Amino acid sequence: MTAFALRVRPGSSRQLAGTGTLLRFALRRDRLMIPVWIAVNALMVLSMPGTLGGLYGTPAERADLIRQMETNSSLRAMVGPVFGDSLGALTAWRAGVYAGALAAVMSLLVVVRHTRDEEESGRQELVASGMVGRRASLTAALLAAAVANGVLALLLTAGLTGQGTTGALALGLGIAGVGMVFATMAAIVAQLTESARLARGLTAAVLGAAFVLRAAGDSATDDGSSVLTWVSPLGWLENLRPYADERWWVLALLAGAVLVQGAVAYGLAGRRDLGMSFLPTRPGPATGRLGSAGALAWRLQRGSVLGWSIGFLLAGVVYGGMTEGTADLVGDNDNARRIFERMGGRSGLTDAFLASMVGMLGLVAALYIVASVLRLHGEETSGRAEPVLANAVGRLRWAAGHLVIAFGGAALIMLLAGLGLAVGYGKETGPILGACMVQLPAIWVIGGVAVLLHGVLPRGAAAAWGVAGTVLLIGWVGPALDVPQAVLDVSPFGHLPKLPGGSMEWGPVVVLN
Repeated sequence: MTAFALRVRPGSSRQLAGTGTLLRFALRRDRLMIPVWIAVNALMVLSMPGTLGGLYGTPAERADLIRQMETNSSLRAMVGPVFGDSLGALTAWRAGVYAGALAAVMSLLVVVRHTRDEEESGRQELVASGMVGRRASLTAALLAAAVANGVLALLLTAGLTGQGTTGALALGLGIAGVGMVFATMAAIVAQLTESARLARGLTAAVLGAAFVLRAAGDSATDDGSSVLTWVSPLGWLENLRPYADERWWVLALLAGAVLVQGAVAYGLAGRRDLGMSFLPTRPGPATGRLGSAGALAWRLQRGSVLGWSIGFLLAGVVYGGMTEGTADLVGDNDNARRIFERMGGRSGLTDAFLASMVGMLGLVAALYIVASVLRLHGEETSGRAEPVLANAVGRLRWAAGHLVIAFGGAALIMLLAGLGLAVGYGKETGPILGACMVQLPAIWVIGGVAVLLHGVLPRGAAAAWGVAGTVLLIGWVGPALDVPQAVLDVSPFGHLPKLPGGSMEWGPVVVLN
């Protein structure tokens, strides 16, 4: 890192000196993470026209879909209202909100990693010792996020041009705009907090609130006109209406939010010392509850566990409440029924839908366990693990504290997801809870891969995100694209029994464990 700092060219004392060098360095560090996020997002969106064309191939089927969505508030809360009957409009309806949310997550991770993470680890201090401008690091981080969102927008626009160039451009710019809104928001939070973990958590909480506000607004109205919808950046993306008489002026809202938040972030960055924050972390006790490595791990990760737990509980309630409405929506559509059967088994449609939702929650839980396991890597690279290990704490005992939180936390959030599904659905509590817990072996396999990569290839531990992203892509898009079973079997989730409704098969569960 010292060598890198010395390569920054001196000579200019301007605020942005060295930005280009820092940007290249950021893109090099994220050469794996950013492409994975872009690929997962782009493939999810670009697969939709073919999938939806098979599901709703006739004007009558599309008209029936629109009528169902107008009367089904629970489904509108999940995916938003439909504004047109073309394949492009249906693609924007089905994938737009989720693609925007994924772009937001990618952006906040990039910005926090190259701002607060760098300060927390001490690397930013070495870089700043060269001739680097005061705001160069923040600018490089935002530019890295802009590059990632720009590439995503280009891929989406090019891939959806066959459905209409204007709509493809609107959808691509809208999704990238949402990503940049949360990139600049993360830049603000990174100035306010002293911890990268807290910066990521707070920005993700804002994203969750934006999704909830949009869902509440869409459940109340069928045209996206609710005040709650307009409060959310995800609601702005929805009301851009790609492929349905585009409202180009909505892009001005996204651009305005990016400019205002960016200006606030730059203002804050110029008014604090390196490593400091406007909201200092409250000092905690040095004894008592922190008397063991496990207690310290819990103290460090309890906020993350709480956030994921609340999210999974609420998601379970929402998906459970949608179960009956989904059965009405699918109706006699054989193609939609086959997709649910591939995801959730060949039992009744209600059980198949519940099983598919359980499987999706399991896939998302794999992201939690990767993030929790890689906390070990973060503690080491930041230097915080060294003082702990310098005392009478063995390395295995220190690692075990974090791994218990990671693997035990996965069990907790799946249990809460099952409780939420049971509450939302209103029946079959036992089978639903069992179905959620059956997902744990596959989730733990992904966690085990993350542990292996951290131990064998510490510098390449971030590749665990690539593994989790690949599994998520297979489970999310594979059934809709009717990919061969051999491809689905690449994922550990492909070997689990389809519950509730299916028969319990202990063999795969035991092998995965």
